[in-house]
Amino acid sequence: MESIFHEKQEGSLCAQHCLNNLLQGEYFSPVELSSIAMQLDEQERMRMAEGGLASEEYRIFMQQPSGNMDDSGFFSIQVISDALRVWGLELILFNSPEYQMLGIDPINESAFICNYKEHWFTVRKLGKQWFNLNSLLTDPELISDTYLALFLAQLQQEGYSIFVVKGDLPECEADQLLQMVLVQQFQRPRLIGEDAAARDRRVQMQEHAIEGEPLYEAPVMMDEDEENLQKALALSRQQIDMEDEEADLRRAIQLSMQGGTRSEFTDSMSPNIPQSSETSDSLSSEELRRRRQMYFEKQQQQLKTDAPTSAATEDTTKTLTNDTDASMNEDMLKAAMNMSLDKVGTNSKPAEEK
Repeated sequence: MESIFHEKQEGSLCAQHCLNNLLQGEYFSPVELSSIAMQLDEQERMRMAEGGLASEEYRIFMQQPSGNMDDSGFFSIQVISDALRVWGLELILFNSPEYQMLGIDPINESAFICNYKEHWFTVRKLGKQWFNLNSLLTDPELISDTYLALFLAQLQQEGYSIFVVKGDLPECEADQLLQMVLVQQFQRPRLIGEDAAARDRRVQMQEHAIEGEPLYEAPVMMDEDEENLQKALALSRQQIDMEDEEADLRRAIQLSMQGGTRSEFTDSMSPNIPQSSETSDSLSSEELRRRRQMYFEKQQQQLKTDAPTSAATEDTTKTLTNDTDASMNEDMLKAAMNMSLDKVGTNSKPAEEK
């Protein structure tokens, strides 16, 4: 699909997109098409002037706006036809009874140009396959040979004017490449407006998820990217909580080793760790053991939940790292407990032994 030239809609320049998608390149610009339209306007003015510059018909014609272009970027079928004539291409009305009587199978044609309510788009054969190159689509749409006739019939029922492009189209990379390979399309492209609306909805959901606001919309199916984002946000919040608890635990051990007071630790402790109701000035070894046990139980549970089942090497590395951290924390805890017990023992000696 990457080799197919596909201009997407800008403003009302669908005629330009239609021509360039047909020819598979940036062959026409708005300036060039405007020049063709002005030439057509001048030719029409000269024909009307043949009846007399003072005639009522000429006066009415001069008061009317151009029928070949407007300020929005729309161009008429005459402009498109003249632009293609430069390349030796001709347009024949597919809807006409004369062409229908020829009984030509659409699959044997090379391209079609379709128009409905001033919107132009191309349906072209590239290689051995047909593609809808509508500039309003996010990507080219693959059309099977079987579906082509039904597609054109549906357009006719909806009021489209369809023109057959006759002549030899210029060579292009996509046509040469698709002569050798076949394209497979598993998901039909959406309209550009629908695609933008879907992106806006995803952004809105992500913002609500980050801010923690409840969503009161009807449940929608999230795609893989949305699910991965939600998982990443949840894991990020859990990791922050674990880091806060780890900092509190290390703070508790440090204060105990330094003989810090209970009140100093309590003031700096995270609200995620429950506080003991003991009233001793220094942290007891039992409280330290209990807090450390709570932390490591939660950490081990989180590792079991988040560890990938297929990454054996990463699991081994994480296990070694956790064992090293556990050993270091064990040493620090033992030191803290010994110092705490020594302090308790010293405080409990009789006065005459001090």
